[in-house]
Amino acid sequence: MKAFFATVLAALSAQIVVAHYTIPDFINEGAISADWVYIRETANHYSNGPVTSVTDPEFRCYELDLQNTAGQTQTATVTAGSTVGFQANGPIYHPGYLDVYMSKADPAANSPEAGTGQTWFKVWEDAPTFSSSTRQLTFPSTTMTQFTFTIPSSLPSGQYLIRAEQIALHVASTYGGAQFYISCAQVNVVNGGSGTPGPLVSIPGVYTGYEPGILINIYNLPANFTGYQAPGPAVWRG
Repeated sequence: MKAFFATVLAALSAQIVVAHYTIPDFINEGAISADWVYIRETANHYSNGPVTSVTDPEFRCYELDLQNTAGQTQTATVTAGSTVGFQANGPIYHPGYLDVYMSKADPAANSPEAGTGQTWFKVWEDAPTFSSSTRQLTFPSTTMTQFTFTIPSSLPSGQYLIRAEQIALHVASTYGGAQFYISCAQVNVVNGGSGTPGPLVSIPGVYTGYEPGILINIYNLPANFTGYQAPGPAVWRG
């Protein structure tokens, strides 16, 4: 009997892992890194489980160790105006909203203090689209295993964190139901410009969890629904 229950628990654990994902690989001009080289290893690197609290310190980068993981992670050199991105360890198949934030890293990208203030700005998003005829949302990210975006060419040179975030909305009809899949890459931006990124926000602090783009029943949209409202600040494009 014990062996039977052990087998059942192992099968359930495997299903839980398969049901979620991590985002461990950084893409720099088409070159894909190995796992956790330039990306801070996350606390869910074995479980694949999400973050659900938007107020916990781990909501920033979900790193394995808030004090030591940054220093154990390498910093990639990237060029302002170049294409970078992230690759997950499987399909990003939960329906949701995908975005990317950046933060000037002080004193350095590999320091635990980086990104702890009101320093974050959004540089890219992939939002669901709404059809008024079918009254349904379509989620582009459910077909992805990786995604790329352009670092704004006017971004000043220096060290930054790049934070990828997918907000999975399949069980987001109650507070705390939205699932956040988070990944932070450490980079040194070269050949930058003289832009002023913004608006700047703190992470955690950017969300309350009650935003209509986070607390939402995607399977039973309200009658007055006219489109998905992306949470957080507007995208800074440089």
